[in-house]
Amino acid sequence: MASITSTGIGSGLDVESIVTKLMSIERQPVTDLQTRATTMQTKLSSYGKLQSNISTLRDAAAKLNNPSTWGANLTSSSDSTSATATTTDGSVAGTYAVSITKLASAQTITTAAFPANTTSIGQGSLTIELGAWSSDQSSFTPTSGKSAVTINIGAGDDSLSAARDKINASGAGVVASVVTDSQGSRLVLRSANTGASNGFRVSSTVTTQDSNGGPGLAALAFDPSNGVTTATQAQAAQSAVGKINGIDVVSESNTVANVIDGLTVNFNKITTADVSVTVGPDKDSIKKAVNDFATAYNALASFMKDQTKYVPKSGTTAASAGPLQGDSTAISLQGQLRNLIGSSTTLGGSLSRLSDIGLDPQADGSLKVNSTKLDAAVTNVDAMKKVLSGLDTSNDSNSGIIQRIRALADSALSFDGALNSKQTSLRSSINHNADDQDKMNQRLTLVEARMRASYQALDTTMAKMTTLQSYVSKQFG
Repeated sequence: MASITSTGIGSGLDVESIVTKLMSIERQPVTDLQTRATTMQTKLSSYGKLQSNISTLRDAAAKLNNPSTWGANLTSSSDSTSATATTTDGSVAGTYAVSITKLASAQTITTAAFPANTTSIGQGSLTIELGAWSSDQSSFTPTSGKSAVTINIGAGDDSLSAARDKINASGAGVVASVVTDSQGSRLVLRSANTGASNGFRVSSTVTTQDSNGGPGLAALAFDPSNGVTTATQAQAAQSAVGKINGIDVVSESNTVANVIDGLTVNFNKITTADVSVTVGPDKDSIKKAVNDFATAYNALASFMKDQTKYVPKSGTTAASAGPLQGDSTAISLQGQLRNLIGSSTTLGGSLSRLSDIGLDPQADGSLKVNSTKLDAAVTNVDAMKKVLSGLDTSNDSNSGIIQRIRALADSALSFDGALNSKQTSLRSSINHNADDQDKMNQRLTLVEARMRASYQALDTTMAKMTTLQSYVSKQFG
């Protein structure tokens, strides 16, 4: 901000204009530093965007290098109403024949109907024990490690709903419910889990009969091995039984896991003929990953082309250059990527270049997806996987092309990689530039002060001389 001054009024000398023009010359080095700082800030911003684009490319390449992209992760069934399957890591591609002869079920027993207006079903206790029944229910084998659970039903607990709630809160391994229809209300007990080993038997001790003079809690007693069948069995406990590729399988539930590594088969319905379950790679997912890579690469290629371009002078149009034009780090990275895009590998046999799988390099440095080639390539997933993500331990330059692009991106983005090193260097230069500007501005403040002092003295001297000249002129006049 210019100071208010009266310098020059007495002498007629335009001191302020002289000082301003001289200081503009003195400040030219500061202006040059500011211009250089703006250029470096623009370049630093460009490197930040370049880093983001390369990071996106690396993520797209990582997807194609991920074994799960190429794994046997998609299943289909010739009869999904009977059998379906899901996969996990390590699933093996192939077609599996599935047949189902029994579905897993939970044991269910029910009491006779109590009148709907029953206020009490009696008092006493119920003892529930989990285990497995023999085929004719003549014997019962308790589950190892599981103890029988006794549930006391006292005053206030003897309604159907209260008894149901006490059974469910006991952790006895059964689920109680009340079913009401035109016949009345029944208490129903069902195993919490399916499978032959999750059957149960119930014994009762009655201290008070129900309010209608019925059997009370004895209505829930079920132990055929001892001739007790007051409660009626609606469904027996049963394990799922079937075959997978001719191998007999028995499962406590209808979800049969890891009979074959990484494959879980769901039994839905008993079959009369084999159901074919096919496991293989998700080809649509692979094609999407290839397209995503092309999109990420093209965004990077377009950005680098724009940032490193040089447009010569044409007519009245001045020459122009991108922020990274002539930048050795950016140009080197651009060249390495283009070389990799056009490179080849012997790992994929008949497929050796990106163009073989439908990624055709263009004259402007981009990639064009050829859907026809890509559809043909995914019919040979193993070769396609090798040309993109294969590893040659004896010769890195022969590894899969996407594998090498991922390695280049990792190197560029690493802590001591080209991009971080360049940005660190630019930040350091910007800080030094700011320090130089501060020092130069401090010096210019002193220069301007000395200049003003000198011109103020000159102004004073010239004012005196003007006064003397006027006096002499008057005397001679």
